[in-house]
Amino acid sequence: MPAPTSFNNYIDTHADAFIKRLGDAVAIQSISSDALRRQDVIVMGNWLNGQLNELGVETKLVDLGTHEMQGQTLQLPPAIIGRLGSDPAKKTVLIYGHYDVQPALKTDGWKTDPFTLVVDEDSGRLIGRGSTDDKGPILGWLNVLEAHKNLGIAMPVNVRFCFEGMEENGSEGLDECIQEEVKKGKDGWFDGVDCVCISDNYWLNTRTPALTYGLRGIAYFSINITGPGQDLHSGLFGRTVHEPMTDLIKLMSKLVDHNGDILIPGIDDMVPPHDEEELKLYQKMDYTIDDIEEAAGGKVALSSEKTTVLMGRMRQPSLSLHGIEGAFSAVGAKTVIPAKVGGKFSIRLVPPQTPEKIIPFVNAYLEAEFAKFNSKNKMEIEYLHGGKPWVADVKHWNFEAAKKAIEAVYKKTPDYTREGGSIPVTLTFAESLGVNVLLLPMGRADDGAHSTNEKLDRSNFIEGTKVLGTYLYEVGAAA
Repeated sequence: MPAPTSFNNYIDTHADAFIKRLGDAVAIQSISSDALRRQDVIVMGNWLNGQLNELGVETKLVDLGTHEMQGQTLQLPPAIIGRLGSDPAKKTVLIYGHYDVQPALKTDGWKTDPFTLVVDEDSGRLIGRGSTDDKGPILGWLNVLEAHKNLGIAMPVNVRFCFEGMEENGSEGLDECIQEEVKKGKDGWFDGVDCVCISDNYWLNTRTPALTYGLRGIAYFSINITGPGQDLHSGLFGRTVHEPMTDLIKLMSKLVDHNGDILIPGIDDMVPPHDEEELKLYQKMDYTIDDIEEAAGGKVALSSEKTTVLMGRMRQPSLSLHGIEGAFSAVGAKTVIPAKVGGKFSIRLVPPQTPEKIIPFVNAYLEAEFAKFNSKNKMEIEYLHGGKPWVADVKHWNFEAAKKAIEAVYKKTPDYTREGGSIPVTLTFAESLGVNVLLLPMGRADDGAHSTNEKLDRSNFIEGTKVLGTYLYEVGAAA
């Protein structure tokens, strides 16, 4: 069932107001990984809660407790649980999103202030941190609610909401929150949920909308090397002591090679090979090597074969090196030997891998390699956080409803993709509620989420809002 014409017209005529509201959200520096910005994350949660209340959504703010971060005990941002409608004759859709963002500084290479939404009239881009990940999609749902409220149109489904403020920093406390709500049964706000929709990922390219039925999981580690009692002068101690940085660099070089192959024995071996039917899925996708290189900003693809690159992103594990904590990185030349350094890396996981399965392989390999150094430094392997991979049934009516919505708005059949990123809560919903979970992306592959100059195209924001609304109508009409 298509959305009413009046709904689509409302979205078009109120586009500027929707963009202004997105600007208000982007301006709140809700960086969950920065202790100094924790209060801003809480402010963002309260702002979003207020917006939902104004649009008729009944909400409750769930206290997720505290956690230790950067030497401080910090209050976790609240989870926002909401509900609108309780008609037993209608399906009930649970919508998830997150209101926290990645760090961003102008000095990182941004062309504009990352927390001031810039509307580029020439390109149609809405530039600002969180515009596509994930404030734009969340506000897309608010746009849908506003249109129905102001037009006096009843929603075609009952809607439940779950918004969090820690997704970019491990979603601490959220799994327990969801599971507790589910345990309440008839008294819980998730009772009767028929399906879940998450808009927190991206099209495979800039041309063709996508529906995502799989996500890689993640296991994030730090290799911590300690030795001297304090930082040392390289002129006085160079070539006289075992240096932690030297050990760390050598150890990190043994994790992955320049072709992306994981060097830890047993990791790649866990994944069964693809069959011909699965291979055809990748061959049919609207995707080229130019797409990934355009999104990456350089001709750096690991292969010239489309299917090889796609499977590397979607159905194979990957290992990436992220940074070194404790190393000198400022401007200038400082001749220090760091006394303690930590090398951060993560492994993206695919079924049947889980963090619990791969941690023993990581620990055993690193301990064996470090022992070969005969170093007097000490090494500690720290597992920081992780999440399981997820795959859904694309033949479910939930996916069919989303497909029809995309075809109605964009006049295109979507690509069916598995995404390389991780949204651990996806599996939590699937396992806790026992329902189909769908990823319905709003943004494009070149949006630059987590990167400099993050953007959301105006057309994706406005037409994407229409897709979200139409999807609800298609769910409401599904058998």
